[in-house]
Amino acid sequence: MNWRFWRKKNPAKKKSAAREWTDAIIFAVIAATLIRTLFIEAYTIPTPSMERSLLVGDFLFVSKVNYGARLPMTPVAFPFAHHTMPITGTKAYWDGIKLPYYRLPGFSNVKKGDVVVFNYPMDADAPLSRPVDKRENYIKRCQGAPGDTLSVVDAQVYVNGKAAPNPPEGQIDYVISTTDGTSYNPLLNRQFNISDYNGDGTTTMTPASAQGVKATAGIKSVVPSIRPKGIPENYPVFPQDAHWGWNADNYGPIIIPKTGWTVKLDSLTIPVYKRAIEVYEGNKVEVNGNEITINGKKTDSYTFKMNYYWMMGDNRHDSADSRYWGFVPEDHIVGKALFIWMSWDDNGSFFSKIRWSRLFRGVK
Repeated sequence: MNWRFWRKKNPAKKKSAAREWTDAIIFAVIAATLIRTLFIEAYTIPTPSMERSLLVGDFLFVSKVNYGARLPMTPVAFPFAHHTMPITGTKAYWDGIKLPYYRLPGFSNVKKGDVVVFNYPMDADAPLSRPVDKRENYIKRCQGAPGDTLSVVDAQVYVNGKAAPNPPEGQIDYVISTTDGTSYNPLLNRQFNISDYNGDGTTTMTPASAQGVKATAGIKSVVPSIRPKGIPENYPVFPQDAHWGWNADNYGPIIIPKTGWTVKLDSLTIPVYKRAIEVYEGNKVEVNGNEITINGKKTDSYTFKMNYYWMMGDNRHDSADSRYWGFVPEDHIVGKALFIWMSWDDNGSFFSKIRWSRLFRGVK
């Protein structure tokens, strides 16, 4: 019996090497894009706003699964480029197609204390405003959840009237005084992980480091540099209204909006919530004296459609965060920081460029 009857008379030609490479590259790009969009993505830390929890040069893996992956709102984009092409500097996306915000189910909601990557809300004010999912990526710690009442008293965060746990490696500024009135020994910087980059006579360190410095011979005092209540910042804090008299160290109380919450609108609350109502929820808000109109209708209240969060850097005196630009809408949330897979120190010597002790360390 002829067992070859099932064979095709004209078998397909074998793929060329170029065709095989092309197919492999296309498959790899599609697979990597799906992984980055739906599961996990790598990010790097460019600024010291989260020190010493996260250091400049830390490379992180950020989970999209924990809070539920946010589906692309600008689906037509160049692979592996966020918003700008690396060489030409042109847009890496086409905003001719825009999809509504939708998030897949996740393991949990954003919780207080989580280290979160999100899109920078203030990019909405840029001359060429980008779509939400193409705005700059920021990383901060969630200090307030939807519906919470948050305040800061002498640099300590309070949520719903209770002191919030401080980050294990959180930092603030201190003034170090020596017994003889001279500058302290700069060797203490390395010994206690002190940052001395402010240029105003203050140093930045953790409370544990401050206690260590204070116990050092020749040190008279180590005093937190906290701005008293009512003394304004050089750069105004949110909502940039002098009436409140808030600053970064003494702030609030402020209520964080949540889905379904109705706020009474008047001359005191409209400065706080106007941006969220207008910019993030897409309404037209007009204020004429004591009269407030939303989408042309006079009103004295508003019910929020989204949840919002309050994000702050662990390096409290060197962080541009919610204290300066307000709430983070839920549609700006990208994912949860999981662990550090690489840490690179540009200031280290040839043999210490890699911070070996930080590799594969979980983010706390």
